[in-house]
Amino acid sequence: MIVESMPPVYIAIEGAIGVGKTTLASLLRPQYGANLMLEVFEENPFLPLFYQEPERYGFQVQIEFLLSRYQQQQAICEQVGQASIISDYLFAKDRLFASLNLEGHEWRTYNRLHHVLAEQIILPDLVVYLRATVDTLMARIAARGRSYERSMSRDYITRLVKVYDDFFASYTGTSLLIIDTDNLNVITHPDDLALIRQLIQQKVRPSPP
Repeated sequence: MIVESMPPVYIAIEGAIGVGKTTLASLLRPQYGANLMLEVFEENPFLPLFYQEPERYGFQVQIEFLLSRYQQQQAICEQVGQASIISDYLFAKDRLFASLNLEGHEWRTYNRLHHVLAEQIILPDLVVYLRATVDTLMARIAARGRSYERSMSRDYITRLVKVYDDFFASYTGTSLLIIDTDNLNVITHPDDLALIRQLIQQKVRPSPP
């Protein structure tokens, strides 16, 4: 793979659980000779407990994720402009999940902290929003077989998809590319990956007028 000759670019891949963010980010990395910034989620000590008792552990799991993601974003800030970066999440996602898991005083406290931290984050040059139906997401989640995701309900995924769709329907923070992935498989179909690469390249380096 020949690395594109172009200024450093920062791309974030987003989408609901199971849509294929990490896979796509990893496959795109060689094209840009980019540093890969993958979300650290399995190290969250509250995650297995949250899946068992979401109402009890919602606040703990969200604060742990928020701080972990903020620390990663600080590492990204140090690299922006020096090297290309491809991340499998957008910092704003943390608040989307929190909106589903928190309410009352916990939601208000979380919002205050998120607001302070978000002001110190550098936005990507491009956000790629990967969409998929609930049926597709549930099938992909089951296929990857993570034990702590087995109790994840269809209702939760349905609400998560709506939160994502609502967020990106009015998103204006950066350049945005929306890709429906129900009929795409970047692992088994090279043409699907080539198509996505082309769409992204058109966004990060548009043709001259």
